[in-house]
Amino acid sequence: MTPAPLLYTYRRCPYAMRARMALLQAGVAFDAFEIVLRDKPAEMLALSPKGTVPVLRLPDGQVLEQSLDIMRWAFVETGDTGGWWASAQSASNFELLAICDGGFKHHLDRYKYPERFDGVDSKVHHREQAVDVLLKPLDAQLQSAGQLGGQGPCAADIAIFPFVRQFAAVEPGWFGELPLLALSRWLGRWLIHPLFEAAMPKLNVGQPLPFPAPRS
Repeated sequence: MTPAPLLYTYRRCPYAMRARMALLQAGVAFDAFEIVLRDKPAEMLALSPKGTVPVLRLPDGQVLEQSLDIMRWAFVETGDTGGWWASAQSASNFELLAICDGGFKHHLDRYKYPERFDGVDSKVHHREQAVDVLLKPLDAQLQSAGQLGGQGPCAADIAIFPFVRQFAAVEPGWFGELPLLALSRWLGRWLIHPLFEAAMPKLNVGQPLPFPAPRS
């Protein structure tokens, strides 16, 4: 029997979150190994010395170390029957993804963890920069359609959503006052989406389990 792909993951990591959501949406059966950030498993580090999640080991031994590569593999491997990957391949979505993983992530980290970077005095600066660099353009695109795939969701939605979720959770009251109504509606729908809920069960640490984990 061919073993299932093995995903090294961490529940709250937005990169791992987007990978889990893509694998689930594509219908890929996989095993999930929840790691401890302070004590990363030697087996994962042997596969991927970079030491960050997600890492996907395929049954043929191939290793995918980047979340977007895992998403691409998941959808393309299954034929992308729902068009989730194809619908994400627009210039505007490419630009939003590049901003999300680049400038927005830079400001998000410094907004959420100011003590690790420039200090608390810069927190508001990075908060404002994050809004300008991604949230405003994202809101503008969502005004014409509810999802980045147009009338339906696509891979770009689930690639960007975990990072916007993380940003919104830092100061929920302040975020809720932003005049970005299309973005707020989009985020609200994803927070209660069955795909997101399926991607977020708590797993036992340190052992591979079929994902989502079976109910006890």
